[in-house]
Amino acid sequence: MIGSATNNQSYILVECSPPWMPEAFDSKWIPENLKVLVKEVKSAKLPIKFLLIANNISHQVDSTTLLIYQREEGLVKKYRQQEFKLRNIQQVAAVVRQWLAGKTPECELATSATRDIVVCTHGSHDQCCARYGNPFYAQAVATVSNLGLNTVRMWKSSHFGGHRFAPTIIDLPEGRYYGALELESFKSILSRTGDLQCLNKIYRGWGILPNPIQILERELIFRYGWDWFSYKVTGKIIEHLDNHCIQAEIAFEKPDGSLYIYQANIVKDDAKTLKIKGSCTAKQESVFIKYSVVSLRLTSQKSSDPQLPHYLLPSHDLS
Repeated sequence: MIGSATNNQSYILVECSPPWMPEAFDSKWIPENLKVLVKEVKSAKLPIKFLLIANNISHQVDSTTLLIYQREEGLVKKYRQQEFKLRNIQQVAAVVRQWLAGKTPECELATSATRDIVVCTHGSHDQCCARYGNPFYAQAVATVSNLGLNTVRMWKSSHFGGHRFAPTIIDLPEGRYYGALELESFKSILSRTGDLQCLNKIYRGWGILPNPIQILERELIFRYGWDWFSYKVTGKIIEHLDNHCIQAEIAFEKPDGSLYIYQANIVKDDAKTLKIKGSCTAKQESVFIKYSVVSLRLTSQKSSDPQLPHYLLPSHDLS
């Protein structure tokens, strides 16, 4: 499932109690001004993902939470997070329009939450998410509570893709996607400990990076371990060498200020490419092209540590 995380510039999450219609923003609780805004953003093809979210007490509260995550330029390790507490959902569209205009709405909160994890439970859009997402959400809420993780919030979410990977989540503000989750691997994600090889089965990729670069990023996670999640990263496609090969690059900065740049070729892997139905309701099969990393090499390094090991010297081929 690696390389299947959606590459979004921004996420806008709106608290709204289920049930949700198959097209979430057609649901009965969504005011007309918000429906219009979502359609305008889609028509303009802005790289913004709108999602509805809810938790177990959303239907009991007399306010609406609005969360906005924005990708910043350069080396980053997460999206910029903003939280707003509104009197009702009718206020959401006006606040988002202010934000789109580059203004800072007055209702912004200083939040104590460091992670918002959304689980797709949108059963009216795809049956897999009701069948697998809802039970996992309940287990995840209990796990977070039992571990005493007061800065982690769990949310049910509307459709964000990859429903064949249910139960599937987005871990915000990082924007990393995971699928086919069970509790043991979820605990590893929460704690950044345990068997790193679990990512082979559950890691869909990092939405901050273009899809082919997500495959390269996973290779570097396996080289650097859980420490990777504390690094600032950027990635780009250097060149499309042909229809089956992409030259890609990832640069990253460690907490000590040392900087590294890796390059690799991302090559179409015919053995892994699949032709399957992409969702429970799909009428026909689609081709899902899969890629592999070849010729991974460190091309540049600038470190505060003068005693670099030989395998981190520039241009040393690590393939």
